[in-house]
Order: sequence, then C-alpha cells, then structure tokens
Amino acid sequence: MPSTLIDLFEYREEIRKSRFIALAGPIDSAEQAQAFLARHSDPDATHNCWAWKLGSQYRSSDDGEPGGTAGRPILAAIEAQACDQVAVLVIRWYGGIQLGTGGLARAYGGCANKCLQQAAKSELITRLPFMLACTFSEHALVRLRIQESGGVIENEAFTAEGVNLWIALPPQAAPALGEQLTALSRGRIQLKPPL
Repeated sequence: MPSTLIDLFEYREEIRKSRFIALAGPIDSAEQAQAFLARHSDPDATHNCWAWKLGSQYRSSDDGEPGGTAGRPILAAIEAQACDQVAVLVIRWYGGIQLGTGGLARAYGGCANKCLQQAAKSELITRLPFMLACTFSEHALVRLRIQESGGVIENEAFTAEGVNLWIALPPQAAPALGEQLTALSRGRIQLKPPL
C-alpha cells in the first residue's frame, strides 16, 4: 500500500567531503511540488537535485550533475519506499573530491532513501468519487454516515430542495454506505458516480 509523509523531514550526510541534505515533504499537486522545491532550494549550494511523484505523474532534475546521476536515483528511492504524493530535494555542497557517476547515483539515491526511511508516514487510502442529494433535515446525519465510513466530502452545493454532495469513499465502504443512506431516506438518497 503506498504511503505519503506526514510532515517535512530532513536527513544530513557527508560523503567524501561533500555535504548532502535531503528534504522530503508531502505534496497534493504539481504546483505544490514546485513551491516546495522553490522554498527549500539553496541558491548557494553546488546542486539542488530533486524528484517528485504524484500518482502517475513524476518529474526529476539532475541540476547540473551528469545525466541520470541524481534525479533518477532520488525518484527510484521514492518508488523503493512505496511513497506517493511526495517531493524530495537533495542539496549538495561540493567538497573537492570527485565521486564519479556511480558514486553520485549512490550518494543522491542513498540520501533520499535514508530520508524517506526515517520520515513519519501515513498510508494513502484509495477513494472513489460519488455524488448524492439529500434534504436539509437529513444533511447532518448523512455527513456523519459519510465520516463513519471513512469517506470525505469534497464539495457541497445548497439548492432550494436540499444539498448536493460530492464525496470520495474507500471502495469497500461504498455498498454499506449506499444501503444506510437508502434506508435513512426510504430510497430517495442514491450514491451515483459523478457526471
């Protein structure tokens, strides 16, 4: 099961006189990943190499290091730790000793891997989207049932007749919640895939 980080985590290491700092944090969008990298990159460092993964989207950068020696090993560390919705930045200050391409890949990938191993994680729960409509008098109880089933309310729209809700549910919770809502409303509330 994939997991994401609970909060920002930092790991420091010195490898053959070069200083490395790995910073890893949770992200919800590509824009948030870019903001994370912009906020934590050090313009005085020799290299600010990074990778992020968000579902099927991913990006990486070697930032001037030889091609494939930094960004890809960082991305490989994210995947090896079964992480998703994560950005990792590894900052290097050159110490005067060449590491070679294999040494660079081990240093960047190793720092990212150790950072992610030690970071506090939470399991990502897959949720499927649904929509439903309820009356005003049913609204509070519907919200409670959604919360009890492990679902989240992504959007609500109030109309003259009641409330339209767009929710996301763990796949295994949908049938039971559907039955509860149908019983609660005498068949009026139906869980439907969003339009």
